[in-house]
Amino acid sequence: MIIEIGHYALVLALATAIVLSVVPVIGARRGDQAMMDVAPLGSVLLFALVAFSFGVLTYAHVVSDFSVQNVWENSHSLVPLIYKYSGVWGNHEGSMMLWLLILSLFSALVAVFGRNLPDTLKANVLAVQAWISVAFILFILLTSNPFVRLDPAPAEGKDLNPVLQDIGLAIHPPLLYLGYVGFSVCFSFAVAALLDGRIDAAWARWVRPWTLAAWTFLTLGIAMGSYWAYYELGWGGWWFWDPVENASFMPWLAGTALLHSALVMEKREALKIWTVLL
Repeated sequence: MIIEIGHYALVLALATAIVLSVVPVIGARRGDQAMMDVAPLGSVLLFALVAFSFGVLTYAHVVSDFSVQNVWENSHSLVPLIYKYSGVWGNHEGSMMLWLLILSLFSALVAVFGRNLPDTLKANVLAVQAWISVAFILFILLTSNPFVRLDPAPAEGKDLNPVLQDIGLAIHPPLLYLGYVGFSVCFSFAVAALLDGRIDAAWARWVRPWTLAAWTFLTLGIAMGSYWAYYELGWGGWWFWDPVENASFMPWLAGTALLHSALVMEKREALKIWTVLL
């Protein structure tokens, strides 16, 4: 029963994200404070629903509920507990849930800690974050649902890929995703500034801490991934061109440029277009 509740929580999160993606934008346009206030409350609720859904999936892995296809395909009753936890995101469906969890977490953090932001900008930022959340929740529900059940339930799971049974899986993906998904806030700030028609030094000052946080996590994730790849797989020629490892370096370069560009914009009000583009 709890698995179904986790699925319905995700559906409810979709409904919340849809409302959150529309109402605050209209409120910002009309100057309606009540409609703009939907943004922070809705963002916290969205995070709570996604966190609950993610918690249900984690619970299914921990208790080895093999009636859940995702657990059956990626776990085993004899797998150590830490790999049951990390096995949650050691697959496509679970990794998308982790991605969504971190995305909603950053929305909630902006809602809670963005008290110094102008109301219209904050409403638009959280609305853009909700647009992204809607896309990912729809993707998960329609193509990558981790709550699909098996009937009858298998007696044992297929086990987690031996290469992934490593402490690196517990550390590397969360760090990398905190960096990847953290940059969504920068994107949301850029779109919100364009909607609000205000791109100035104050905007650069507001966006810089979020950029620095995402950049720091991405740096740590890349470093951890490099170390993991080194001792797990060695320095094979093909591994050097592995798209997963190289893909994370591209947003790191853009993020590094954005950090410097935002600093110049904050101090001199120069490079506005370049900063928004980054």
